[in-house]
Amino acid sequence: MGTLYIVPTPIGNLEDITLRALRILRASALIAAEDTRTTRVLLNHYEISTPLTSYHEHNKLTKLDVIFDALENGDVALVSDAGTPGISDPGYELIRDAIARGVTVTPLPGACAAITALVASGLPTDTFLFVGFLPRKDKALREFFAAHAMQQSTLVAYESPNRLTDTLAAIQAIYGADHQIVVARELSKLYEEFQRGRIAEVLAYYQAKPPRGEIVLLIAPAPPPQVVVWDEDAVRMAIREQLGAGVSVKDAARVIAAASGWDRRDVYALGVEEKPVKPD
Repeated sequence: MGTLYIVPTPIGNLEDITLRALRILRASALIAAEDTRTTRVLLNHYEISTPLTSYHEHNKLTKLDVIFDALENGDVALVSDAGTPGISDPGYELIRDAIARGVTVTPLPGACAAITALVASGLPTDTFLFVGFLPRKDKALREFFAAHAMQQSTLVAYESPNRLTDTLAAIQAIYGADHQIVVARELSKLYEEFQRGRIAEVLAYYQAKPPRGEIVLLIAPAPPPQVVVWDEDAVRMAIREQLGAGVSVKDAARVIAAASGWDRRDVYALGVEEKPVKPD
C-alpha cells in the first residue's frame, strides 16, 4: 500500500514550492488535483509528467475508489488549486477515509494563504481563529460577525472580491468604524497588496477602487472587557451576602475578586473583618 501525500502548492508565485514537494510529485503514481488544468501549469513548469486525476468538491466521494486503487500500487499526491489541501479546499473526506483504511498519510509543509496573510498583517498572532469562507447572505453574515464580535483572537477569513465591500460594511455595522482590520490581496503575486487600518478607511479605499483577485480578510481581536472597580462599601456588602449564604471567606474572596476588580487578598482581609464572631 502506498502513501497518501498532502502536498501544498504555490498560492501565486510558482517558485513557492519545496524541493521535497517537487520530488513527491515526480515520484507518485498519481496526482489527485482539484483542477487538473491549474495543476498542469505547475507540472509543465517543472517538467513533471505524473498522471493526473480530478478530485474536487463535486466528485470527491465518487473518486475515492480511483484514488484507493492507485494507492494499492504506489503513492498518491493530493493537491489543490493553490495552498494546502484540506484548508477550505477538498481533502478532508479522502484523508479521513485513508486513515480509516490504514493508509499512511504524510503532510508536507508549505504555502497557506491564511498563515501568509496573518504573519504580515501586524495583528496579534499568538491566538487566531480561521473560519474559512464567510457566509454569503447578508443576514447570515451579520449574525456571524455579531457572534464573533467579542472574540479575543485575530479572526482570519477568505472572501470573494465581489463581496468584499458588502462584507466590510457588515463588519463596520457590528464592530464600529474604528476597529482595526487588514485586507491581504493577491499574496505572492505581482500585485500583492495589504490594506491595514480602521474599517471605515479600508472600506472607503475599496469602494473607490474595487478589488480583484484572491483575498484574505483579518479582523483584530476585540479589546478586553473593561472591569469597573467596585468601591469598598460594595465589596463589603457582597462579602456579607456571601457569608450570610454560608460561603467561606476564602471562596467568597475568590468570587468577589473576579467580579469587582479587587485583589483577592484584599477582599479576603475585608472578609475576615466582616466574618461574624461566634459567641462564647
